[in-house]
Amino acid sequence: MAVDYTVIVIYLAGMLAMGWWGMRRARSKSEFLVAGRRLGPAMYSGTMAAIVLGGASTIGGVGLGYRYGLSGAWMVFTIGLGLLALSVFFSARIARLKVYTVSEMLDLRYGGWAGVISGVVMWAYTLMLAVTSTIAYATIFDVLFDMNRTVAIILGGSIVVAYSTLGGMWSITLTDMVQFVVKTIGVLLLLLPIAVVKAGGFSEMKAKLPTSYLDPLGIGGETIFTYVLIYTFGMLIGQDIWQRVFTARSDRTAKWGGTVAGTYCLAYALAGAVIGTAAKVLYPKLGSPDDAFATIVKDELPIGVRGLVLAAALAAVMSTSSGALIACATVANNDIWSRLRGAVRPSGEERDEVKDNRLFILVMGLAVIGTAIALNNVVEALTVAYNLLVGGLLVPILGGLLWKRGTVQGALASVIVGGLAVIGLMAGYGILANEPVYYGLLLSLVAYVAVSLATPATDAAVLAAWRDRLAGRGAPEAEVTPVPAAQ
Repeated sequence: MAVDYTVIVIYLAGMLAMGWWGMRRARSKSEFLVAGRRLGPAMYSGTMAAIVLGGASTIGGVGLGYRYGLSGAWMVFTIGLGLLALSVFFSARIARLKVYTVSEMLDLRYGGWAGVISGVVMWAYTLMLAVTSTIAYATIFDVLFDMNRTVAIILGGSIVVAYSTLGGMWSITLTDMVQFVVKTIGVLLLLLPIAVVKAGGFSEMKAKLPTSYLDPLGIGGETIFTYVLIYTFGMLIGQDIWQRVFTARSDRTAKWGGTVAGTYCLAYALAGAVIGTAAKVLYPKLGSPDDAFATIVKDELPIGVRGLVLAAALAAVMSTSSGALIACATVANNDIWSRLRGAVRPSGEERDEVKDNRLFILVMGLAVIGTAIALNNVVEALTVAYNLLVGGLLVPILGGLLWKRGTVQGALASVIVGGLAVIGLMAGYGILANEPVYYGLLLSLVAYVAVSLATPATDAAVLAAWRDRLAGRGAPEAEVTPVPAAQ
């Protein structure tokens, strides 16, 4: 194991070194939060793929393959579909807005404080996303070092908090590129073919497993529909995803770079399901499907390769964790705290915005680590987060982009009705039930349309300013200064 340990330690040290290097580039708010809005196609595609393919997509995706076979790919597949839809239909317009958060977009579109309540919902979502990613360190470090759960969470979380605090989005972008390469080599190029060969090839897998394992719809139509509703639509509106769109140097980069990343996700989904299916042949009676990834890595891979593949799993978790952390801190500072501060302090007060955002990442990071230590049921926490996100924010966000008759009153009603409905229905049906997000989303839509039609249309001047921003005109001067692109 010494060789495997060495690979992991080098990887972790490299993450911290990149954080230190990124600190020297992050000298403005734009540089710190969105990498100066100047990522070229290569870096944009790699970092976007890294942020959406986290521990759930890697360890969880293999676990679903172990339990359901090829149809276990659907969870990660719907993530890829969501990224493709975002990139093809919305990313160009989102990139041209030159904002930092989803809530800022809502304020621009509706001309009111629609972003206040949405900011609180988005903050809760990004916080829980960061927490669930951080908890995954316990599983990985347990396999690596037989480490205590709390110590593992503190170690993994501290490394992510350190490099994220130092360099903001620049550090996260650089580390995500490394993580993307490590995941590609570790999972797609090494673990996938080795797992298939160890299982005797596809013919042997077909002979030893039930026919349902080869049925692309074996996981069930209702489950697939729920995945689409939660993950595909969740990709369209999450702050962690939008903040990566904001890093693109142009709307063309956002569109085509995101399309490449989405296509990569589809391949990654299939790979995870195949690896899980192979693990079912090799270990038919594992205690938990989520143990499939660690078991096949630990027992079937040669020394050195095993360390690289475990580093790939660690990379998957770190990329999601760091992306969710900076999104959480950005929302907390820009959408919540800045509004409260603005209400009690002079508007002309000079502030060091990089220092402020760095402090918020540190504080949110400590909160994430503390919550991760205290929390046990990761699936329920993540389900609550996604249900609130989709049930409360999907309609007003997409409505703002697609329907000019939508009003600020309709948006606020949609967020409140959808959010409360989801909470109430989860209490009645259970957190893991499908009904809360189904009915919550429907009620959110009804409230949005009904209240928007019953209230005066959005002011023409607000809509004109909104159209200018969508067209790339009227952005803050500091945001349109030409800068060299990063490929």
